[in-house]
Amino acid sequence: MNSFNTGKNPKWIYYLKSYSSLLIPDYFFQRKLNSKLEKAKQRDDYQKILARVDYYNKLNLNYDIKEGVKIKNFKLKDAVNKVYFFDSYEYLRYFNPAFRFSHEFGDITYIPKKPSILKSRPVAGNNHNSILLKLNKVRHFIKVTDQLEFQDKENKLFFRGKVGNKKQRELFFKMYFNHPMCNLGDTDSRSNGPKAWKTPKTNIYNFLNYKFILAIEGNDVGSNLKWVMSSNSIAVMPKPTYETWFMEGQLLPNIHYIEIKPDFSDLEEKLNYYINHPLEAEQIITNANNYVKEFWDKDKEDIISLLVLKKYFEKTNQM
Repeated sequence: MNSFNTGKNPKWIYYLKSYSSLLIPDYFFQRKLNSKLEKAKQRDDYQKILARVDYYNKLNLNYDIKEGVKIKNFKLKDAVNKVYFFDSYEYLRYFNPAFRFSHEFGDITYIPKKPSILKSRPVAGNNHNSILLKLNKVRHFIKVTDQLEFQDKENKLFFRGKVGNKKQRELFFKMYFNHPMCNLGDTDSRSNGPKAWKTPKTNIYNFLNYKFILAIEGNDVGSNLKWVMSSNSIAVMPKPTYETWFMEGQLLPNIHYIEIKPDFSDLEEKLNYYINHPLEAEQIITNANNYVKEFWDKDKEDIISLLVLKKYFEKTNQM
């Protein structure tokens, strides 16, 4: 394996495509919007597309947006995070440049006071003002090729990631760091955790040697969940409390992932159960793989993104 192949999406390719796209005039995209959305209505899965649109954008009342930024004033040079700019502008540029929108980029764990474009939101509560787009996808949406079958993997739970200031992860490490069924490591050398926890970063392929991978929430969602569910290993986690474009709130426990209690007290029991019931474990893997496939159809993802924004502009009285 090439030492540079970590299994993650190469950011240089992402940035090359993103910067190159800015060379295309916006009017080229604006002219294509109506025909693109009309053509989408001919798809066999159009009703499923509309259901996802309504899941991401739950606005049901009109709202006059007087603040926010106009699309024509949304510029790369002003962006704190270039990835969030590129991922949102990819679809915003299809619309009238005078339209306004509010946004809050980053790991958002609260519900904004006005309808805003976000990457993440709480699953529970009235989250109508939290409009999800597929943001920071170069980091979060990774597809892996796993050539190792479940039965050939090690009977352990594996985790590498940042632990400091993430309460769930700190609690899990305190309970299970020395457990014989776990291989855990904190990759944040600057955190204040015990030195014994510290370990170098590793590539995704080393994760795949294990039957179970911890996908515990950090600042918001567990960023490894998408690629774990595309592998032949199983994600292990409590019920998600935050969600992104991946619709974590729609995942079913012990159907798409192995659910453990929020206090992690049943971890050993759950791992042993699925080690001893491999057919049930493999069914979870099949279900997870099928769930992830929903997000690899680029044409469909584009249509849904545009319809989410179209609904946003309609509900803010701009279309």
